[in-house]
This record gives sequence, C-alpha cells and structure tokens, in this order.
Amino acid sequence: MNTDTTLTMIGDHPVLRLQRLLHHPPEKVWRAITDPTELTHWFPARIDFDQPTPGTPMRFTFEEPDTSDDGEILEADPPKVFAFRWNTDVIRCELHPHPEGCLLVFSHTLRGPDSDRPSTARHAAGWDACLDSLTARLEGTTAEFSMQTWFERAEAYTEQFGLGEGKLHPTDNGWTIHFERDFVQPPQQVWALITGDTHPTTGDEPPLQSTHGFGQAGALTNIQALNILEYAWQPGGTVRFQLRDQNPIGTRLTLTHTLPATQATERATLLAAWQVHLEIVFAALHSDIRCPWPTDRTEQLREHYAQHLRDTP
Repeated sequence: MNTDTTLTMIGDHPVLRLQRLLHHPPEKVWRAITDPTELTHWFPARIDFDQPTPGTPMRFTFEEPDTSDDGEILEADPPKVFAFRWNTDVIRCELHPHPEGCLLVFSHTLRGPDSDRPSTARHAAGWDACLDSLTARLEGTTAEFSMQTWFERAEAYTEQFGLGEGKLHPTDNGWTIHFERDFVQPPQQVWALITGDTHPTTGDEPPLQSTHGFGQAGALTNIQALNILEYAWQPGGTVRFQLRDQNPIGTRLTLTHTLPATQATERATLLAAWQVHLEIVFAALHSDIRCPWPTDRTEQLREHYAQHLRDTP
C-alpha cells in the first residue's frame, strides 16, 4: 500500500491526494509548478497561460491533433498554493515547508466523463509518473516513462482502493454479481483477449478466456462483437461481459453473473473467481501472462468474501 496516495469521495467525485517530499526550497518548486515552460517537463499536457493569478484563462493541448481543453487558475498564493481547473477537473498543489525542502501535496478532483471511482487507479499511476518527472526536473535529470512501472502501480492502486472487488446484489430469484473494470486499451484489444481472438457465435461454447474452472459454463446466448458476450451458467443464471469506449481513452468492462437462490453457497467462490479472472485479464493486457491459475489468490479472496457475507445481514 502506498500511504502517500489516498482516495476519498466527495459526493460522486473521487479526489486523489498524492504527497512527495522534495529536497528543494518552496520557491524553486513553485516555479516548476507555475511556469508554463517548466510545466512542459512533467505535466501530461502543454499548458498555456499568461500569469499565475486567479481568473487567468488556461489552454491545455496534447500531441494528438485537434485536441485541447480549457481551464482557469482558481487560486495562486506563492509559494504555497496553486490550483486550477482543467476542463471540469480541479488540480491543486500545496507546498508545505519541511526541514529537508518542502512537502508537495498534489490533489486531483475528478469530475469529467468516466472520471469516476473505477478510473482512479489509472489516474493515480499516471500522476506518480508525472511527479517522478517533476522530481527529476528539479534534480536536473530526466525520468523515462515505463509502461511496466505504470502497470505495476495501477495494479497496486486497484488493490489499495478496492477497485477490483465485486458487488453482490439481491434479486427476486437470487443474486447478481457485478464487477466493473477500467482498461486503457481500446475495446478491440480487450475483446480479442476475452474471445481468444476468435469469432464466437450464438450456440457455441464460450471462449476459454471468458470462463474459469469454478462452475459449468453453458452455450453462448448473445454475441455482439466488441460489445456483448453472454452465456448460460449451469444449473441456472447467465454470465455477461459488456464493453464500451470510455472517455478519454480505453475500455470500460462490466461483468455480471446472475445466480439462482439455490447457489447461495457458491457466492463467495464465484466472487473470488471472477475477481481473479479480471485481474488476469488486466495483467494479460500488459503482457503479463499468469499461468497456471493463481489458486492461493483465489482462496484468499474466497475467504475475504465469505467473511463479508457472514458479516452482512
């Protein structure tokens, strides 16, 4: 767990808070976080503005053509606080004096489309990389971005924030298991992975990559390429994968598994199995193939869910 990074919710809006001890005086760090020329060395977009004063308009541009956002400086108290709006999100940098330099408290309030709780691991891992670059800039060096490091951090934040856990909703006839995961890859890549890069049709057996060994999967009942993969579950119920594009990048995957009341004893096992399955999918999308099936992890999660079910009236 990274205790220097936290996630809180203000209403429906996630707030990420990252802390970094920087071995430089606040005045030097202030320039690095408020000078547009310096910001290009660590911020994920180019920011253009005149003066770091409240009310000043900001323009954010990216490498992709015809992509830009607007913003506005909300607060500027040198060398203590610099806050601004980036499109609908709010970024806030606080500098606190420290015997070894200053403590940067960086927060990001997410308000945009798909900037919800499932997306926070992606954002936290991205900001870690940005703050690595800021630290390197202050040291007079550079920090190379590593997708492998990003993946390891995103996976750790998914665990820390509880983003990989499933939910269990009662229904008139039993329960529905629900998972929602955020992937940075496009739907085409995620679909190819969960279908084994095949072209399944209704009535076929489901692709092995969309199942696990903790129950009996039936025939495919609904296939809509790049969007829906659904199959029957024995002795009753259905499993449904649904994919969609998410803003600004990647795929939002929702998995639901309906269970009849007769399968009450299987709830903890199936919650654990599907969580591990989606962890394997996430890893595979980053070229980390986890084989054989991680049985220890599955049992750990089964015990976790079983305890939760015992504690829930």
